[in-house]
Order: sequence, then C-alpha cells, then structure tokens
Amino acid sequence: MDDKALRKELIELLKGGQAHSSLEAVLNDLKPELCNKRPLGITRSVYEELVHMRLAQEDILRYTLDPAWVSPEWPDGFWPSDNDEMTEEILSNTVSQFFSDLDEVIALVKNPKFDLTALIPHGEGHTYLREVLLVADHNAYHLGKIVRTLSQLSG
Repeated sequence: MDDKALRKELIELLKGGQAHSSLEAVLNDLKPELCNKRPLGITRSVYEELVHMRLAQEDILRYTLDPAWVSPEWPDGFWPSDNDEMTEEILSNTVSQFFSDLDEVIALVKNPKFDLTALIPHGEGHTYLREVLLVADHNAYHLGKIVRTLSQLSG
C-alpha cells in the first residue's frame, strides 16, 4: 500500500494550522509576561498548559519508541511542579524542547520503515498510528486552551 498521502496528512495534522491555529504561530509568539497569569475562570496558566503539552508529547513519543520507557506518575508527573515567574530563557527552552520532540514524531511518520498501522511490539495493543493521532489530538486540545487564555488576557 502506498501510504504517502496518509503520512503527508498526518504531518499537516501534527503541525496544526488547518482547522485551528498552528503550533508555531501560537507558541513562537508567546510573551513571557502573560504565561503565568490566569484570567477569571481559567484553571491553568499558559505556562502550565505548555509544560503539560511538552511532558505528554514526550511521554507518548518515548512510549512509542522505547520498550523500557517508564511514564511519569499520573497526574502529577504530567504537570509542572511549580509556577515560577516565566523568563524569556525558560519559555524559549520549553518551546524548543516541545518542537524537538514534535520533530521526532514527524520523523517517525516520515519513516517508511514504520508501518503506521502495525502494532507497537511493546504497545499493549496500540498502533503507531494511534500514538501519532493521540499526539495531534492532545496538542490541539491544549493549544486551544492556550489560545483561549491568551485571548482573555489580551481582550
């Protein structure tokens, strides 16, 4: 089966920007001074959502590729343990780590050696495709929460 079209569409889905804001457009334009604020009715700051996205994406990626990977404890291991004041350096490092792992997910999708519909040998009945879709879905959900928070902070 020629799955080039599927792989192309998955990459576009991972990058975002079709039915919602792209990851790059939102995350590369974040202002550190807005990242720790919580508007009325918002339970998590932009910083907390971003770190959660990074940790969850890393966990899914490592789970997919490494049979020895041990996931963090749920839920505490998937959220930042602090809410320190955001600096340009912390924000830049967090965004960079997020995109580095996203690039690895995209590389997996591009790699024809991976049959995306195959079961992951250590994956408890999960396929590579399921994990890629999980990354895309989870990132889109939390990016939406970031966009909502930012719009309330700037509005």
